[in-house]
Formats: sequence, C-alpha cells, structure tokens
Amino acid sequence: MDASRISSFKELLAQRILIIDGAMGTMLQRYDLEEEDFRNDSLKEHQIDLKGNNDLLVLTKPEVVKEVHLQYFEAGADIVETNTFGATSIAQSEYGLSHLAYEMNFTAAKIAREAAEECSENSGRSCFVAGAIGPTNITLSASADVDDASSRASTWDEVYAAYVEQVKGLIDGGSDIILIETIFDVLNSKAAIKATLDVFEELEIELPIIISVTFIQEGGDRTVFGQSVEAFWETIRHAKPICVGLNCGLGASGLRGKLQTLSRIADTNIHIYPNAGLPNPLSPSGFDETPEITAAHIQHLAKDGLLNLVGGCCGTTPTHIKAIAQAMKGIAPREIPTHERLPSYAGLDTFVVRKDSNMVMIGERTNVTGSALFRRLITSNDLEAAVEVATDQIKNGANILDVNMDEGLIDSELMMTKFLNIIATEPDICCVPVMIDSSKWSVIEAGLKCVQGKPIVNSISLKEGEKEFLRQAKEIRRYGAAVVVMGFDEEGQADTIERKVSIAKRAHQLLIDEAGFDPTDIIHDPNILAIATGMEEHNEYAINFIEATSSIREQCPGAMVSGGVSNLSFSFRGNDQVRAAIHAVFLKHAIDAGLSMAIINPAHLTILENVDPELQQLAIDVVLNKRDDATDRLVASANKYSGKQEKKEETQQWRTLPVEERLSYSLVNGISEFVEADAAEVLAILQEPLQVIEGPLMAGMAVVGELFGSGQMFLPQVVKSARVMKRAVAYLEPFMQKEGDVHKGRGQVVMATVKGDVHDIGKNIVGIVLQCNDYVVHDLGVMVSCEEILAKADEVGADFIGLSGLITPSLDEMMRVAAEMQRRDMKTPLLIGGATTSRQHTAVRISPKYQHEVVHVKDASLVSGILSNLLDDVRRIEFNAKLEKEEARLTALHQKKMSNPLLSLDKAKARAPSLVFDDSTMPTPDKLGLVVEEISLEEASTYIDWTFFFTAWQIKGKYPAILEDVEKGEVARELFEDGQEMLDNIIADKLMQIKAIRGFWPAYSDGDDIHVQSTTGDSKLGTFVMLRQQRDHSKSSNYSLSDFICPDGDHIGAFAVSVHGAEEMCKQFEAEKDDYSSIMAKAIADRLAEASAELLHSRARKSWGFGDSNDTDLQTLLKEDYRSIRPAFGYPACPDHSEKRLLFDLLEAENHGFILTDSFATYPAASVSGIYLAHPEAHYFAINRVDETQVMDIARRKGTSRRDAEYWLASIIDYDPLLFDVQRTLRLTFSLLFCF
Repeated sequence: MDASRISSFKELLAQRILIIDGAMGTMLQRYDLEEEDFRNDSLKEHQIDLKGNNDLLVLTKPEVVKEVHLQYFEAGADIVETNTFGATSIAQSEYGLSHLAYEMNFTAAKIAREAAEECSENSGRSCFVAGAIGPTNITLSASADVDDASSRASTWDEVYAAYVEQVKGLIDGGSDIILIETIFDVLNSKAAIKATLDVFEELEIELPIIISVTFIQEGGDRTVFGQSVEAFWETIRHAKPICVGLNCGLGASGLRGKLQTLSRIADTNIHIYPNAGLPNPLSPSGFDETPEITAAHIQHLAKDGLLNLVGGCCGTTPTHIKAIAQAMKGIAPREIPTHERLPSYAGLDTFVVRKDSNMVMIGERTNVTGSALFRRLITSNDLEAAVEVATDQIKNGANILDVNMDEGLIDSELMMTKFLNIIATEPDICCVPVMIDSSKWSVIEAGLKCVQGKPIVNSISLKEGEKEFLRQAKEIRRYGAAVVVMGFDEEGQADTIERKVSIAKRAHQLLIDEAGFDPTDIIHDPNILAIATGMEEHNEYAINFIEATSSIREQCPGAMVSGGVSNLSFSFRGNDQVRAAIHAVFLKHAIDAGLSMAIINPAHLTILENVDPELQQLAIDVVLNKRDDATDRLVASANKYSGKQEKKEETQQWRTLPVEERLSYSLVNGISEFVEADAAEVLAILQEPLQVIEGPLMAGMAVVGELFGSGQMFLPQVVKSARVMKRAVAYLEPFMQKEGDVHKGRGQVVMATVKGDVHDIGKNIVGIVLQCNDYVVHDLGVMVSCEEILAKADEVGADFIGLSGLITPSLDEMMRVAAEMQRRDMKTPLLIGGATTSRQHTAVRISPKYQHEVVHVKDASLVSGILSNLLDDVRRIEFNAKLEKEEARLTALHQKKMSNPLLSLDKAKARAPSLVFDDSTMPTPDKLGLVVEEISLEEASTYIDWTFFFTAWQIKGKYPAILEDVEKGEVARELFEDGQEMLDNIIADKLMQIKAIRGFWPAYSDGDDIHVQSTTGDSKLGTFVMLRQQRDHSKSSNYSLSDFICPDGDHIGAFAVSVHGAEEMCKQFEAEKDDYSSIMAKAIADRLAEASAELLHSRARKSWGFGDSNDTDLQTLLKEDYRSIRPAFGYPACPDHSEKRLLFDLLEAENHGFILTDSFATYPAASVSGIYLAHPEAHYFAINRVDETQVMDIARRKGTSRRDAEYWLASIIDYDPLLFDVQRTLRLTFSLLFCF
C-alpha cells in the first residue's frame, strides 16, 4: 500500500468528479478469444471447458487484460478495476479452478498496477487501481431447496472465507481501493465487507472502500431481493465507504430516482457506473446507448449535483469512457451533506427512531425462553407454525422482531440459523429489522450470518470483563449490527439505580472510544426485573428502572434504552389482563423517563385508559410501590381478570376493493376463485359482456403485460393470469349473442406447429403471452400443412403468422411456407420460433424466401414488443431498418463461417480415431433381442432432471440453483411446487403411462456405416448410415459414431420410451380454459420421458455388465459421468432424423404405441429414442457441417437421391442446394457446348 497514493486519491475525489473505467467483458469479447486462449501450460489437460472464464485471462493472456486497462486509462479513466469480478474460489469452482483464486486476484491487481504505473509515467497524472469484488454466483438470502426454506447453497463461512482470500490477493497485488460491486444480495456484500475489515486488521492497513449496488427495475427502488435504497445504505454504512453508489442493471436514466435517494441520505461520496442502456440484441454492442447518449445521461445527473465518481458497466467501452470524461469537465462534484445520526435499523425497509417517534415495540413471542407456545413449536421442529407466530407479531404492530433460541434441548445455533433463514423469505416478516437475542456468543454470531439488513444484537455485557466485551463488540460492528448492552458487570446484575447507570456509562464509552460504535447504534438495557414476587426487596425494581432510564438517556447521549417488559409481570403469567394492566402503567412512566423501545408482545398491549379503573389502581400501586400490601391486593383480585383475549379473524382485505380492482387483482395474482362472480357483478353494471372484456378484464391483462415486459412477472405467473382471463371470458361468452359482438383485440395472429412436427409447448406459451397482450390468437395446433395455415390467415385477415417447430425437418417446412407466402404476394409479417430455429437460420434460409418481415422470436418475453413495433407505422420503419441490418450481419457471419474450409471427406476419414477393441471394450449384453421394460411413474419421477422443466417455461437456470435465483427464484419455487403437486396427482391417479422398449443386437462397422445383424448373427437387419466430422480440429480426431463399433464384430443397443396420457389430460384442461395446467402436464410428460430414458440407460449398462454403483446419485447420472452414450437421431452427433426408420423397425416400436410422422417426428410428443454405444471412449460430439462430397456419399450409401439427402441434412450442409443446382446446370451446359 502506498499511503501517498491513497492520500492523492482522496484529495482528487474532493476536487473533481473522478472517472472509473467501463466494461472489461465487453472489451474482451472483441478479441475473439478461443478455448486455447484460456489455457496455459498448467491447464492444458484441464477437463472442463474454460472459454468464457474471463477472470482466468490474467493468468493465460495477461497482455490482453493489461491492454484493456491501458485503453481505459488513455480514454480518461482515473481508476481501473481489476479483472476479478468472478475470481473467488466459489465462482471458480464451476471451472474446477478454486485453487487459483488467490493467484488470480494477486496477478490481476499486479497487472492493473503495472498499467497504472505506465499511465502515470507517460501522462504525469495519478492513476489508481480498484480491486473488484463481485457478488459470487450464489446467494445467502434465498433457499437452495424448494422444500426447505432454511437451506442455502453455501454457508456464510464459505462465502466469507472466499472473500478473505480474494481481498488478500487484491491487496498483496497492489490495489489502492477495495470495490465491492454489483450487489444483488446485500447479505453477500456484508460477508465481503466483514472479510475486508478483518483483513485490514490482520494486515494492519486500511484502504478506501467503494460499495456499489445493482437495481434491475426502472420503476422500483428495491434491490433484487427487495431491499430499499434507504435500507441498503443503513445496512452497509458501518463499512464507512469513501464512495457508495449504483452500477449495472440499467442505464443511467433508469437509475435517476434511486441515485437521488442515495445522494440525499448518504454522507459520503456518490457514484454511478451504469450499463450502456438496456440490452438490445440488434445492436452491435448488445446495448442501446451510444457513447454520446450514455455520456449525456450521466452529464444530466452530474449537473444536478448528484455525483462524485462516474464510469460505465456492461456494454460500455473506452469510447464511452472518453465521452463521459469529456462530459464531466467543468462540472463541480457533489457536496457531501451532513446529517444528524438517528438510531436506525433495517430489514428490507429501514426503521428510524426519530425524536418524536412513539416507543418502539419489539415483538417477544419468537423467544423460546418467554413463550411456551413458541418453545413447543421449535422443539417439535414445527417451523411453519413458528413462522406464523412471527407473522402475528408483525401484524399486531411489532416494529422489530426479537428471536431467541436459548433452549437446552435444541441445537440453538442451528435453530437460530434455520429460523432466520426461513423468515428471510417471508414477505410479511423480512421487511422489519431483527433482534438476535441470546446469552451465548456462538448463537449470536450464527444469527448475524443470516440477516440481510441491519439487525440488533441482544446482548453483550461486561460480565466477563472488558477484553471479551470489546472483542464481541468489534465483531458486531463488522457484521453491521447495533447492540444491546445489558446491565451486568464483573460483579453481577445491576439492580440499584446507581449500578444500572454506572455500568451503562462505562460500556458506552468503551463502545465509542475503542470499538468504533456510533452512539446511535448503542441500546442500553438496565434490566427490567420482576415485581410483586412476595419478596420486599423486589418492590422497587420498576421504580429503579424508570429512574435509571432517565439518567442513562442524559449521560449517554445518542443511545437508546430498552427492556424486556414481560419480565416485570412474570409473577402473573397466565393472566393476560393483569399483565397488560401492569405493563400499561409501567410503560406510561418509563416512556416519560426516556424508554425508547421495549421487548413486548404487541397483542397484549393496552391503553391505560382502557384498563378497568379498579385493576388500573391495583397495578399503579404495585408498579410504583404505593402501598405495602399492593402485591397482596392485586393477587386477591387477579382471578376476576383471567378471561382470555380473543384473536380477531383475518379477512381478505382485497375482497373489499371495488369490483374492477378485484378483477385486476385476480388477474395479476392468478386467482381464479372469485373471477366468475366478479365478472357477473361487472356485467350487471355495464350490461354488455364485450364491455366487460374490453374494459376491466383487458385493463387487468394490460397490467400483466406491463409487469411481464418489465421483468416483474415471469412466464408461469402470466400463464396463470391467462387461465383466470379465459375463465372470465368463458363465463361471459353465453351472453354475447349480438352479431358482431366479438372482441377484435390489437391484432389477429395465426399460429401453428408446421407439418410433420408434433411439439407445441413453446408455441402455446407464446400464444398465451399474446392473449395477455390483447391479441386474438388462432392456434391451429400441430402437424399443420402450409395450405391450412395460409387458408386460416386469409379467413381471419391475419395481421401475423407464427410458425413453430422442434425437429430439423421443420426448418424446411418453414421455408416452404415463406416461399408460398411470397408466391401469393402476401404482406403479413412471419414469425419464426422453436428449439431448432435461430436468428441466423431465419436470416440466411427463411428470410430470402419472403420479401416482407421474417422475424425470429427467441422466447415469449420478446413477442409482444415485436408485434407492437410492427403494428406502429413509425416504429415499423425503424424496426425493419434494424432487422435488415441484423440480417445482413448474420448473413455475413454465416458466409464467413462457410468460408472456413472443411477437410475433404477422405482426409476426415483418415483422421478417424484409433481405438482399442478387446473384451474390456466390447462387452456382451446378458440378453440379445427386444425387451419390453416396465417403468413405473414413481420410479421414473426419481430420475427427473428439473432444470429442463424450468427451461420449458422459459425460466433459464440450473436446478436447484434456479430456486434461489435473484430474479426468478420466487416464481421458480412456486412453479416447482405446482409441478410437484401435479406430478403427485399423476402418480396417485395413474393419469399417465410409460412405455419403454430396448434391445441389443450384434453389429459391426464398415467405414462410417454400422451394420446391425439378427440376434443369431446370420443375417443383416439394416444399416445405420452415420456422418463424420469434417471440421479441421487440428490436434483432435474427426469422429463418426461408427468409430465406437468394432469392424470385426460388436454389439449395439437401441431404445425408445414414451409417456402416454398427457394428451387426454391437456384436452381436459383446455376445455376448462386452464392453459397453465395444460402446459404443466406437457412439461411433466416430457420430463418423465427423459427420466425414463435415463433409467432405461442405467438398466442397459447393468445388462452390459458395467452397471452403476450403489452410491451413484441422480446428479452423477445427469452429468453423464458413466460409461456408454445414448445418441438420439436428430441431435448433433447423428442429425439425420430419417435413421429413425431402422431404429423403429428393430424395436418394433409401432407395435408398442409409437408413431413416426412423415418428417420422422415421434408421437406421442413426450418420447425419446436412440442407440446405445458401450465403448469406453464413446462420447457425444457435433457433426456441425458437411460438404457436398459427404452428402453425395450419404445418398449413395442410403440408396437415395441427392435431393433427399439434402432435405434431411439441410441444417448442416455447407452449401446452398439451389445454388448447387444452378452451378451444375451451367457446368452441364458448358460441357455440352464444348462437345459441340
């Protein structure tokens, strides 16, 4: 650390607006780095692909990273960030590189330091290095298991340790600043802050800290996990950052409101380094804003006096930074405001104790030492009911929630962790601050590791002396918590006024002078002790507390005073009315004396004036010790007041809203229970059913569309909303009798899965999203011919036509539809979607067939925006210009890709791998021929890979991590619960059935062919005609699946599984207007089919003699970490669907309920089929591209025409078949002319 450099940085920050760099990742993409660029000598044999691990480049391509730093310095940056955003052991574990974390951080800081020194030497200006600390790829605030809200993917200790290692590396490498950035989970950032402060103490240094949070919603002011701007600042301010601000998530204009709030409340420097606007796949940079636009937005913010430090994040480049630096010239930095500190705590919201605030109520019933009910629930592990206790405390008015787990029969540390983790996911609870209450330090620390906001620790004391007191206090401050100090010292509990005050004063000074606490983060508890116990010495306890409170508030300025009020009336436990009366009397006098907060059951609070006059006087006599016989008189009268307080029933408040608002609420929240009744009520008012649809119902769906478009709702929620809408419309339809009484919507859309294809989940989802956005959708279903699609478009006057397909032959059918639309001189925009489609294929193959708009729709979230642009005459021109530009770019990329020469087929064959074939590599199956397998739904369900269940709903992420995703976790958990519930019903009621067949046959290879023989080996049953890779892989082989079969004799397996019954379920759901359940059923059927294939493969391995070990779990299976493969026809290693014909013949599949369409799609749609290859070296690969020679070779070997071969291989051929026809005709013509 260079102290002069740090001093220079602070001076410059006070003088002008400083500039931090832009995106590292955006710049690295420009270098077109390949896999080998991410490897050095030590990583050459690393088993995991490393391309994309940008942090690793500091070790493998340091010159590239340094060059980017220098470009940013040259552009005007004062600070560059180290290339370490994901350089923690946790994030690097995905690449198997956790052991390199320290080295990566050290080296990254060293590279940035070298660039800074070089810049300073060349330019004469000060240049600084910020050690960048990202959020990691896990979250501490969200559940890792949908069935266990307390679970977490990683522990605090693991995250903290990773950050400690990172901070040490960054400091050792020469960082000037520690930058904790892109915070989406503030609990993660608290771990980073504590790690940083701890390392500072260990190394006896202190660097400036910059802290930066991310927001992803323009209209909202909350983080991904729901914390407000104010709560975020209160949570992290203990780090005393030299600068705090916002980065990533949005462009500068979308962050203005949040920035204004932070600038108003934070008494430190403020920064912003936003994205270059919003993502835009049609923009070359991937983002909306040019350098000039980004600079102008930031300039407006700076001129408004909001900023001290600026830069860029995703999509920004040195050109952006240069423009930003130029725009900051002449603008004065923001003046740092001074604020009076007030006691403040935070959950997702802040809770500030102002001078005129009422007494703060701390809910006490989530305390095992004070509530028999809560203790019983906790000891019986009924955490769901225990959470209800917490919810009731909040609903009854608690401002803070006290949680205590000090029970001898439970693991207090574990239970504190579990309970706090659970309530962190409860919206009604997590908004308020938490008080972590325990007499054991280990339990307190366990709690501190769970709370996202700023909690209060209850408590520490001087009981074990100053050294331990200060150790605990310093730890609490680094965790970012306030603290309660109990009235104990080395001599014991304080009971007199004098001891209560002296202990508080002593502790107060220690916390401020030696532990670094702000006085407003200190709460004194001078001990509320029980009165009316029958012991005379206890009679003054209430008065002593009240008088001590007054003195402590006077002599410990800024601090609060609290106490556990229930202790006072402990003698009358079980008699709520008497206890409430005692509390009311005590609180009146204690609050007047300065009591700031009290731990109390808010449900048992009562106003003193509402207490029965006789009971009130009895309570006054006891609390203020007015009479010697006060206790005896209250005890004698207590039975008169032993009635139980009744709890009021909770009502559904939203049902009291006006009916139009109730309809909107039902639609947005997917509640169908009341929608028909509410629709009827609105119909009675409006009289016309069409007005109900086009009025309140469409208004509600407009809200759904807006929320979905802004990312505040996700697809499963939208589908639920559509279900509610359909039920409302179905109710209204019988009343729509007038001719022409039809809702026309924003436009007419005809959709279909093209001829030969049976897959429709994606299409159905797009249709639902369009309906939610007020489009009339005509869904023609699956296997729809070109003629039917265009006839329907003519009939309804379609504004748009949408085509969907999953299998590769569907791409040709889409081209045929486009060509026919051109022949008919249609002008209707054509939308293309489906798993096998892509922007590039659409631009290169389909768009040239039709001169009007042909738009690839990647997923349902984009479709409404596309259609809106196309319906607006002005925006359509701009949209088409971007579309044409993007198509030209994609076509150029395709042509560049095609220009990369392939190996000749002969050379590719010559580079076939040389494999060993012997008894160990060619096992003999235990049985040859066909086997019909029994697979139960229960057994198949245990093999489900849920990741692709979420993918079907266009929620991208890996299970189970998706359940705690910062954006999608909540909806993913709800979706998962619904899926589990339907799966349980399917199993219980046998609503689906699994059909499974497999078999083994003798086989041998001949070149790229695999010949399959009868079980006796005396005849040939058929030949699988395989393809071979032709790309030049340099050092690796060029594979064909035939390579894994011995030419001298071997065995091959085949299989097919299907799930029946989904179609019937879906018909029923669709009849009930329940699209959500229909899509759910199809998605589960698909998962069951894939799971059955996995199970069947496991059985096949056992038949082959190398079955799975007993401890093989599902995760291992899903990683395919086993011997043998099961390639499916139509997939990358064998993309020719027509080979399914032989597969089905071998398996006699059509006798077992399987159907092949003309395009070789399998029916039912939930089907999987393929072959088994057992060689230990067998692996999956992609053919990618084949040339004309191989296509002709395939045609020859299959005994078919070149045109047929080209049809089935259309997605991978390396030439344009039509151009080939022209060229061949020309060659033939010139040959004939030459002959003549």
